[in-house]
Amino acid sequence: MVRRIAIPAAVLAAALLGLLIFRHPFSGKTPAVLALSETVEAVPGGLVKNAQTSLSVPTQITKIGEDYFLVDCYHNQILTTRQADAPLTEWYVLTDQINRGHTIAGDGTVLLADDTENNRILIFEKKDEGFCLTQTFSDIGVRPHYVVYDPDSARFYALSSMTGELYVFSRPDSEQPRVALEKILSVPELSNVYVRSFTIDGDDIYFVSGNGNILRTRQKDDGLSVEERFPVPDSIAGMIQLTRIQDRFYITVSTDASGSQDFATILRVQDLNDLAAGDWEDVYASFVGGGTPYYISAFDGHYYLTEHRIPGHSVWQFDVKDNELTDIIPLF
Repeated sequence: MVRRIAIPAAVLAAALLGLLIFRHPFSGKTPAVLALSETVEAVPGGLVKNAQTSLSVPTQITKIGEDYFLVDCYHNQILTTRQADAPLTEWYVLTDQINRGHTIAGDGTVLLADDTENNRILIFEKKDEGFCLTQTFSDIGVRPHYVVYDPDSARFYALSSMTGELYVFSRPDSEQPRVALEKILSVPELSNVYVRSFTIDGDDIYFVSGNGNILRTRQKDDGLSVEERFPVPDSIAGMIQLTRIQDRFYITVSTDASGSQDFATILRVQDLNDLAAGDWEDVYASFVGGGTPYYISAFDGHYYLTEHRIPGHSVWQFDVKDNELTDIIPLF
């Protein structure tokens, strides 16, 4: 006769949690925990609609697959919709369980979002018409601030904005949605420097100025080597993002070296070496100006800009034709 042993639910739960925690491959601590979602946090066409009638420091608008996403940073939520021109109250809440998140990126199967003040990366998977939180990676540096999916390498890169570290995530089995932390790349001279983003441009990875220089780096083995430094004046040292559009670099600036947002602007330049001499074109007046521009994205044949400090002008759509800014439209 086979005896059946009743195992208390609490013991089973503890055992399952033990199986779901995996060791960090690069240190003796355990910074990454695989957590199963208890609920579907948002379903387009479902029940959880955005209750906010305005945005509070929007940082990014993007499109992943057929879905649009809008990061409403100071409302601590990420919104989603199938119609980008829908009123804000018709967008749905992907998650409101974040603290000052900034960006989201996806590969068509999973979505990665930074949870900045909680030092986490959240993984979402699309389920039928909705999304589930399926994994949580904790202890991701200090204030992870920017997540990008690179289709050429099939990798996600997440920047720890205060440590100069890039956390590289991948899906070991392309047929499965599970995400793993593959490695950590670092630029030691950016440790304890606030760097808001990076740009993958072919074999190069650019880091915007947080310490007086834009850095052009290359990935070598498991590290990043600094190939070139582009000094910048103190007035534009607090950069947010560098984006290549046609044959110009567009750079959004949040503050000067002292942290004053009075210097916030958008500039563009053909050669980054010209920045040291103050030789650039300021184009923020095309968007009214006077606020703080943030991230620029591109989808549906247009470019998009988020900004804050200007009531009524939170998200812009614009085009660039023959290096001229055209068809500039405020969306929110």
